[in-house]
Amino acid sequence: MPTRDPARPAGRPHGPGQAPVRIPARRSVGDVLAGLGALAVLVAIVGGVPYALLTFVGPPISPELLDLDLLNSRVGPSTIMAVLVLFVWLAWLQFFSCVIVEVYAGVRRVGMPARVPLSGGSQALANKLVSAVLVLFTAGAMVVPIIKLAAPPPTAPPMTTVAYSAPIVEQQPVQAQATKKVYVVQPPHGRHHESLWEIAEKCLGDGRRYPEIYRLNQHKEQPDGTRLRMADLIRPGWVLDMPDDARHAHVVPVNQARAQTLKQHPAGSHKEGHQRVADEARKSSSVKQGPAHARHETTGAEQPVVQSPGVDLTDYLAAASLAAAGLLVVLARRRREQLWRRAFGRRIVRPRDDAAKAEVALRLGADAPGTRILDIGLRLLGAELATQGRTPPTVYAAHLSPRNLDLWIHPPDGDAPAPWIAQDGGQVWRLAAHEGRLLEEQPGGAPYPGLVSLGADESGRVLIDLEAAQGLINIRGPQTTAALAALAVELATNRWSDRMRITLVGFGDELTAIAPDRIRAVGSLAEVLPELEATAAPRQEVLTGRVTGSPRDAHYLLSAVAPTHEEARRLALLARKDTAGYVVTGDVPHATWTLEITEDGKAKIAELGFEVTAQLLPRRHYQALIDLFRTAEQLDGEAVPEAEPLEELAPPAVEIRMLGPIEIVGRDPLEEGRMALATELLVYLATHPGGVHPVVLGGVLWPRGVQPMVRDATIARVVDWLGREHLHVDEAGRLRLGPAVRTDWALFRELVRRSHGDPMARTVLLEKALGLVRGPLLSGRPLGRYAWLAGDDLEYDVAAGVADAAHRLCELRLAHGEPDAAVAAVRAALLLATDDEGLWRDLLRATHATGDVLRLRTVVEGLTRRSSSHPYGGGMAPETEALIDELLPSWRIHIVRESTA
Repeated sequence: MPTRDPARPAGRPHGPGQAPVRIPARRSVGDVLAGLGALAVLVAIVGGVPYALLTFVGPPISPELLDLDLLNSRVGPSTIMAVLVLFVWLAWLQFFSCVIVEVYAGVRRVGMPARVPLSGGSQALANKLVSAVLVLFTAGAMVVPIIKLAAPPPTAPPMTTVAYSAPIVEQQPVQAQATKKVYVVQPPHGRHHESLWEIAEKCLGDGRRYPEIYRLNQHKEQPDGTRLRMADLIRPGWVLDMPDDARHAHVVPVNQARAQTLKQHPAGSHKEGHQRVADEARKSSSVKQGPAHARHETTGAEQPVVQSPGVDLTDYLAAASLAAAGLLVVLARRRREQLWRRAFGRRIVRPRDDAAKAEVALRLGADAPGTRILDIGLRLLGAELATQGRTPPTVYAAHLSPRNLDLWIHPPDGDAPAPWIAQDGGQVWRLAAHEGRLLEEQPGGAPYPGLVSLGADESGRVLIDLEAAQGLINIRGPQTTAALAALAVELATNRWSDRMRITLVGFGDELTAIAPDRIRAVGSLAEVLPELEATAAPRQEVLTGRVTGSPRDAHYLLSAVAPTHEEARRLALLARKDTAGYVVTGDVPHATWTLEITEDGKAKIAELGFEVTAQLLPRRHYQALIDLFRTAEQLDGEAVPEAEPLEELAPPAVEIRMLGPIEIVGRDPLEEGRMALATELLVYLATHPGGVHPVVLGGVLWPRGVQPMVRDATIARVVDWLGREHLHVDEAGRLRLGPAVRTDWALFRELVRRSHGDPMARTVLLEKALGLVRGPLLSGRPLGRYAWLAGDDLEYDVAAGVADAAHRLCELRLAHGEPDAAVAAVRAALLLATDDEGLWRDLLRATHATGDVLRLRTVVEGLTRRSSSHPYGGGMAPETEALIDELLPSWRIHIVRESTA
C-alpha cells in the first residue's frame, strides 16, 4: 500500500550529538570551469574596463564636454571622441548596475531579479555570468559540511525517553564486515502509513536523510516481488537496507535473502514496542500537556518555541494560501448540502484526526482577499480589453503580495487598461491592492484560468500560467507527485476560472472527491492523447472567446507518468498549437520550461529565473484533504452529545457570550490589542471544562508557534484580569475556569435540557433559550483567529442545538394555533443557523399557517434570492422546492416575472 510522501512534514533541529548531513552537490568539472571563466570575464569587465578607460582615455566627462561653447562651436574629432567615451562609460555603468542587481537576487534568492531600465542584453549577459559564478561559490561552500563529516561522529547523548521494545534494539554484530543493517516497513496504524521520511527521522535522526535510504534500495526486489521506484511509495513488509549509522534497525548477514530477513523479523514486530512508547508518551503528555500533546521545537539555542499539534500539516496546507481559500469554499458548499439532509437531533459529521488538522491549517492560511483580487482583477482586465477590441496579452507569471498584484506579460505593452498601470516599460501590469479591494464583482469571463501557484518568496506568492509556456512543462525532482497534486488542487478549486477540465495521469484518482466536475484521472497518456489532439484550439481564438462571452473549456494535463519517445513527440507538437497546459514528468526533450522541485523543497524554473519555496502536497497532507472531503460527503449525521447539567441558573460572576457577537460580561475590557487574545483564551477554556495545559493552550492560540515566556505572560495577564478565583491551575497543571464563570451556550443547553422534563414550562424555557441567540456564533472574531474551531465540536453542536430548539418550539406554537410566535421562534434561530435548510422549511410552514399569502410570497422570494446568490452556491434543497410548490404553486411564475422585469 502506498505511504505518505517522504517530503519533510516539519523541520526538527539537529540534536546536540548529531553529525551534520552531507547533501550531495550537483556540480561537474565543467560547472567549475564555467564559473571560473565567468568570474574572469566579470572581473575584466567590472574592474578592467574602467581601469583601461581611466588609463588610456580619461574620465567619463572630458574637458571638451564641459566647454559651454560646445553648443555654438563646430564639432571636431576630439568632441566626437569625448561623446563616444561618455557612452562607453554609461554602458559600463549600466552593466555594473545589472551585475549588482543579479548578485543581490542570486544571493538573497528573491526569484526574478529586478529589471534595470533599458538594460536588455546587458542584463541577460550579467545574469548568465553571475549565475555561473554563484554556482562556483555554492559548490565551494559544500566543502565545509563534507570536511566535518570526515571527523569521527560525536557520541550520541544518552536516551531519556522510553526505550523501544527488544526486537528493534540494535544488536552487536559478530563480524562487522559480514553484516548490514535493515529496517522492515511496518503495517499501517489506522490510516497512518510509514514513509521514508519517518524511517529516516527515527533511524538516522534526520528525516532529510531519506534520499540515502532511497538510493540504497532503489530498484531492489522486495519480498513481494515489487521494487522501490518512487520515494513516496513504499509498502508494509518491505525490507530496506539502511546506512551503517542507523539506529533501531535489525543487523543481518550481508547476503541474507530479504524473505529470510522478513521471516526472522516480520512486519509488525515493532508494533508492540511502538505501541508501548506511544502509550507512555500519552501518559506523560496527560500530565505535562493535557488532553492533546504539542511538539517542542527550537529555533535557536536561546529561543524555544512551542508549536501546535499537527504543525507539519500547517506548514504545507496553510502555506498554500490561495488553494486553501478555494478548498474552504468547496468544503462549505458540501457542508451546506449536508445541512439540507440534517435530521432533527443530529449534527453534521465533523472531521477528526488529520482531517480536522487539515481544516485548521486551511483556515489559518486561507487568503480570501487575495483570491478575490485575482478573480475580480483579472475579469475586469479581460472585460476592459474586450471593450477596446484587444486580445489579452500572454501572462506568463504573476506575483501576489499584500500591496500589489503584478502580471508579467509578453510582449511588453505600456497601454494597460485602468485601474491597471504599466510598470517597467510595459513588461509588468500592476493592480494595487487598495484598488483591487474597491472593485465590485465582475460578470466578465476569466481570461487566465491557468494561473496557478508555483510557490512563495519573501514578498508574496508567485504564480505561473500553464498556458503561457506554449509547449511542454517538464517537472523533475524527488517530489514531483507532491508538486503535481498541489497544482491539481489549486486549479480545481480556484475562483479565477470558469470552465475547466483537469486530466491527471498516473495519480490523483481520489481528488475527484474534491472536484468531480473538473478532475478526471487516467492510467496512461495513451488514453487521452487522441482526444487532446482532436480538441486542440489556437491561442488567440481561445483568449478572445474568454473575454467576449464565447469561452471554451480550459484544459490542463498533469502527468506523473513519464511519456514514451513517441508520446513525448506527439505531446510537444500538440502543446505548440493548443491553448492548454501540459506538465509532464520524466526526461522530456525540447520542453519549453523545466520545473525542478529540489530535495529541500524549492521550485526552480531557469527559463523564467524563478526560485521559490515550492507549493507541495505530500502524501499525508493529500490523504488528510481526501479524508476531510469524504467526511463532508456523509449525509447521515451523528448524534449530538448530551450537555452536563448546571446546578443553578443564577447570573454568573463572569459570563462569556458566544451566541452572537463575542462579549465578556462582568469585567472591564483589557487595553486595546490584548482583549481579542484574552477572549479567545477564555472561550477555549470555557468549551473545554476538563482543563487545558498551558502548552496545549499555547498551541491553540499561537498555531504557528510561540515563545514560552510570551505564552506564560499572556496567561498571567488574563489570570490577573479575571481573578484567581475564576481562573486557576489544578493539580495536574491544567488551567480551569471557576464555577462562577459561565457561557451563554451552557445556559442555552441547560434551558433546553430542562424543557424536556417540564411540559408545562416547555415553551417558556425554549423561548428563553432562543432569546440568548443574538447572531452568528462568535461573530466579530478577528480574521485568522479561532481556527481551532475546525477540529472542535462547538460549531457543529451549536448550529444543530439552536436549529433543533427552534424546530421544537415552532411545532409547539403551531400545535397551539400560534403561527406568529412560531415564525418568531424560527427567525431567532436563523440569526445563527442561517444555512440550516430545515429552519427555512419551518419558516415556510409557519408563515403559511398565518394565512397571509403576501407574507408567504415575500419569504419565498427572499429565500430564492438568497439561494441564487449564496456565496457557496448550490441553490436550495429539493425538499424545500417541493414544499414551496405545495404551499405556493404560483411561485415560479412570480420569480420569472421579477427576473424579466
